[in-house]
Amino acid sequence: MSNFSVSPKGVRNMLIGLILMIAGFILMTGGGSSDPNVFNESMFDARKLIVAPIVILLGIAIVIIGIMKTPKDKGE
Repeated sequence: MSNFSVSPKGVRNMLIGLILMIAGFILMTGGGSSDPNVFNESMFDARKLIVAPIVILLGIAIVIIGIMKTPKDKGE
């Protein structure tokens, strides 16, 4: 695994970030109406406008940290 540029901890961080991004997109779903003449107020919910984008950005930040953080060499 010495030729792999991302450490196992970095791969784990990338997977956690990916899961958080997927969770953010799931939080953003819903709120539509099947009838175009009916207005649904639930699409302006705080979960969709505030919480979901923050969760997605947090996931992106964790993925970037997982990629950019260099592994420490234990042999040197």
